[in-house]
Amino acid sequence: MRTWQVGDVMTRDVATVGEETPYREIVDVLVRRGISAVPVIDGFRRVLGVVSEADLLHKIERAGHPDQRRIFEGRRHRSAREKADALVARDLMTAPAVTTWPTATIPAAARLMDQESVKRLPVLDDLGRLIGIVTRGDLLRVHLRTDAEIREDVVQEVLRRVLAVRDGLVTVQVRDGEVTMDGRVDRRSAADLAARLAGQVTGVVRVVSTIAYDVDDTGLVELGAGQVTPVA
Repeated sequence: MRTWQVGDVMTRDVATVGEETPYREIVDVLVRRGISAVPVIDGFRRVLGVVSEADLLHKIERAGHPDQRRIFEGRRHRSAREKADALVARDLMTAPAVTTWPTATIPAAARLMDQESVKRLPVLDDLGRLIGIVTRGDLLRVHLRTDAEIREDVVQEVLRRVLAVRDGLVTVQVRDGEVTMDGRVDRRSAADLAARLAGQVTGVVRVVSTIAYDVDDTGLVELGAGQVTPVA
C-alpha cells in the first residue's frame, strides 16, 4: 500500500536568502512571494536557519522604545532584543532549522511540526542540501483527495493486494473521507487489519467497520500441529 511522503506534497521552488541578506530585502522576499518564512542557506544550499515573520517583527515591536539590557535577562528576552537590533539574516534567523527528508511520511512530518512548534520544514536531500519546503497547508492537501480515489485505494491496495479478499465479500463506501466497511471474512485478524490499514490510506478521516468473521484467531497461539492455547 502506497504511503504519501513529504516529497509528494512539498514545494520545490523555494525562496531563499543568504547569511548576509539585509533585513529589508528579506521583507521584500516574503511580501513578493506571499510566504511567512524563508530558509537561510550557504553556498552549498545547506540550511543554516530560518527567518520568519516572527523574527522580523521584533524590530517593529521595539521601534521607538529602546530596550534596556537587564542584569538577569531571560533567554527569550535576550533573543528578542538581539533580533530587534539585527540587520542581516545571519543575526535574524532561528537556528538550527528543524528539517525533514522527502521520504518522511506525512504523519511523521506533522508530528515533527507539532513537537517543535514550527509551521514549515525545509526538506533536505541525502547530502543535506535544500530541495524543497513543506508547510502545514501542504500536509493538509492530502485530505483533498476525492472519495472515489480513497475508495479505490482501500479496495485495490488493502482488500485485494494486501489481504487477498475476494470481490463481493466486503463492501466499501466513502463519504467526505469517512470509510464504511461491511461484509464477512474468514478470520477476525483479517477484519481488524482491514480496518487498521484502511485508516492509513491517505485522505481517510475515519473508518467505521462492521466486518464480521467466522473464526476469532486473535486469542490463540499455535503450539504445534493441531494444538492451540489462549494467550495469557
